[in-house]
Amino acid sequence: MSTRYDDVLDSLRVAYDGGAERRDAMDKAPWKLAEREAYLDRLRAEGVATLLEVGAGTGQDSAYFRDHGLRVAATDLSPAMVERCREKGIDAHVADFLHLGFPPESFDAAYAMNCLLHVPNADLPAALESIATVLRPGGLFYLGVYGGAQGEGPLADDRHDPPRFFASRTDEELQDYARQAFEVVDFHVVEVTDFHGDPAAVFRFQSLTLRRPA
Repeated sequence: MSTRYDDVLDSLRVAYDGGAERRDAMDKAPWKLAEREAYLDRLRAEGVATLLEVGAGTGQDSAYFRDHGLRVAATDLSPAMVERCREKGIDAHVADFLHLGFPPESFDAAYAMNCLLHVPNADLPAALESIATVLRPGGLFYLGVYGGAQGEGPLADDRHDPPRFFASRTDEELQDYARQAFEVVDFHVVEVTDFHGDPAAVFRFQSLTLRRPA
């Protein structure tokens, strides 16, 4: 039987509640800053005014987009993470990907950095459709995840307690999922080395900029 999103929500919530303080103190890697800046440049070029960050964590990216002129709302399934967002002045809400809680066409853009990798393949189409629904037609969505190979399940060496569920997809699979709800504007890969200080670790980060069809 395949894993479903409802099966992993509680353990993800506990893991991220317990890791909120540590994650809020972490510096972002330069490649993440570059990805974020490039997306902001694209949003500015299109005159975007409103943005929803899903899986916002402690709100560092939400604060960045807000400080650069966007009206930002954020969601995360972890109450502790949402509280960290609110401490930064972010309009943040406890919500999961399938129940975002906003009316249709509420935002010009959305942003999701390394969070949809916690959604099992069985529910990824529904999660993407949920995000598309809250975007206006033509709205942009940044989706970034680690991947490159097929796989689902917790990682044995995960630093969180309990270990989190991860879903990994090939480049082709991820784009096929995305095309069920969006048009692909850009896809590229970042080879991430020295992951969390491990010089032997190499991760493949899949970066997509997507557009809700007009």
